Amino acid sequence: MTQNSSLLQDGPIDGVYLCASLDLLEIFGAALDTEAGLRLFRPEDVPDPSRILFALAWRPAPDAFIPYPNIRLVQTIGAGVDPVLNTASLPKNILVTRVNDHEQAAIMSGFAAWQVIWYHRKMGAYQIAAAKGEWIRNSIKTLRSPSDMTIGILGYGLMGQAIAKVIVAMGFPVLAASRTKKSRDHGVTCITGSNAIQQVAARAAILINVLPLTEATRDILSAPLFAKMPQGAALIHLGRGEHLIDEDLLEALNKGHLSGASLDVFRSEPLPQSHPFWTHPKLFITPHEASITSVSAVSQALLQSVSEMMKGQQPTNAINVTNGY
Repeated sequence: MTQNSSLLQDGPIDGVYLCASLDLLEIFGAALDTEAGLRLFRPEDVPDPSRILFALAWRPAPDAFIPYPNIRLVQTIGAGVDPVLNTASLPKNILVTRVNDHEQAAIMSGFAAWQVIWYHRKMGAYQIAAAKGEWIRNSIKTLRSPSDMTIGILGYGLMGQAIAKVIVAMGFPVLAASRTKKSRDHGVTCITGSNAIQQVAARAAILINVLPLTEATRDILSAPLFAKMPQGAALIHLGRGEHLIDEDLLEALNKGHLSGASLDVFRSEPLPQSHPFWTHPKLFITPHEASITSVSAVSQALLQSVSEMMKGQQPTNAINVTNGY
């Protein structure tokens, strides 16, 4: 990473790592220590809290921001910002910036595409048969043409658009729910409006969720939405744990209305060992690793955001705190 002399002021610009569960210095320190004009500290090592102007954060403690009266910006380490926005001590007028990483979107799209194939080709049935040593070929009777199966995507930002591009290339038509109108992409029908999520769910053989977490989307994956989905549909949940009402999903699976679900995010992480999701035969569980942001992408995003802030500019990757994205 190249040094950014534009960050220099009267002395270094001080920042703090804020995370209740990860040692961000251990992860990002080597990349950021080479940057002229920046100093980042663990909270316990901050020499003068009044000099802290920014934070690199993920799931901070509720009182994490209290010691820093002059903090002006917080950069998250991923595309999601709700773990920061939900922090009780977050100052009202602080700038919140996120990572917009096309490589992260590419990783996410590959993960989603693999899950679509899992349900389209009924790979779970092959896995069960293989464990029993059974040679069972059902595709000739049950396989649907990709052009016959609509894939629904909830959320059509950077992640949703990257997923749609890959899914369309696989031959599936895509129906996407978007907050705002987007230019029409080949193979994608975009629906906007207050009922867009319900309309997409009602037509999706496989529903992929990559929505941001807002008050409007909290608990959106619930019994009323599942009831609108076609019989035998599957869910791929890559958004936020707070989107899903766990009990409603279990009921939809147990009654046979949904054929299966892949879950990468959860209300409580790590997912407790006693949670019924672990042992449910129709669930595919991964530990919040559908997409990973690289150290270099986070470091570059932080440098850009701090540089723009110090110049008096609105950071390019700043989010609307009121909207939550």
